[in-house]
Amino acid sequence: MMVKQLIGREMGVPENSRGLILAVASSAFIGASFILKKKGLKRAGANGTRAGVGGYTYLLEPLWWAGMVTMIVGEIANFVAYVYAPAVLVTPLGALSIIISAVLAHFMLKERLQKMGVVGCVSCVVGSVVIVIHAPQEHTPSSVQEIWTLATQPAFLIYVVATLSIVLALILYFEPRCGQTNILVYLGICSLMGSITVVSIKAIGIAIKLTLGGINQIAYPQTWFFLSVAVICVITQLNYLNRALDTFNAAIVSPVYYVMFTTLTIIASAIMFKDWSGQDVSSIASELCGFITVLSGTIILHATREQEPAPPLGTVTWYVSGDSLKGIEEHLITVQSSDEQ
Repeated sequence: MMVKQLIGREMGVPENSRGLILAVASSAFIGASFILKKKGLKRAGANGTRAGVGGYTYLLEPLWWAGMVTMIVGEIANFVAYVYAPAVLVTPLGALSIIISAVLAHFMLKERLQKMGVVGCVSCVVGSVVIVIHAPQEHTPSSVQEIWTLATQPAFLIYVVATLSIVLALILYFEPRCGQTNILVYLGICSLMGSITVVSIKAIGIAIKLTLGGINQIAYPQTWFFLSVAVICVITQLNYLNRALDTFNAAIVSPVYYVMFTTLTIIASAIMFKDWSGQDVSSIASELCGFITVLSGTIILHATREQEPAPPLGTVTWYVSGDSLKGIEEHLITVQSSDEQ
């Protein structure tokens, strides 16, 4: 009787509310983590080789690790949110991290977006929400072996090969040439690897859930394979995300990364689970409109960064290290040249 009462109480609690709270908390943690890691990267770059040019001195910076812990907490909350609420509710709420990141960057990093940058940010969020709402409903596998069967389908294998080929091209060819000037290089690597990470993480989550329920999945080699893939992909994502944050404006990195990651994840899921085959014309048309909106927003954001005004002619800008004992990290001294001779 007691067990039935407990079960009844558990069933009486609205699970969507739990998922909603977890998703909002996840966005808050992830949005804050961008700023903490950015500040840590700036401090590390002042004392050693910047991450944007291949340095790893940020690993010794406590503030960067605070950002990492914050991001991990946010990702865990996001992962658990999918247990209680559908993806249609959880995924769009990831856009809140963009707003949180932009607001914190304004106050903590003094990074400002131009008016068109705000328009681009809004376009990215709106387009991503449209894509997610009209995205195919994915089938939830019941075992690791079922995920392995789906992952070894010819269509998904082609996607994986194409993804890895593009990643290698970005790393070996495009990064040395335009990695410091084009934000899509670093974030393209992160997002492409992220789409594969999602599949691996889903397999791991199912394995843990089944194992805790009494159906052991640890003995299957597929479980350890997915775990290895997830570790490799996550390390790669973090490496290039650090370079993007160290090189570009955090208020731009956050929305572009969110848009690309969300889009590629939906594509990978549609290919792997074949749920797109049951969609109607209106849903497909809505997804196309969402993709166009996202693409437009991404272009506007990138163009806004390239159009940032340079210092006026006759201006000399000096960056002078401050006294660390007084807590002053950096002074900006601008000396205007006189028009009088």
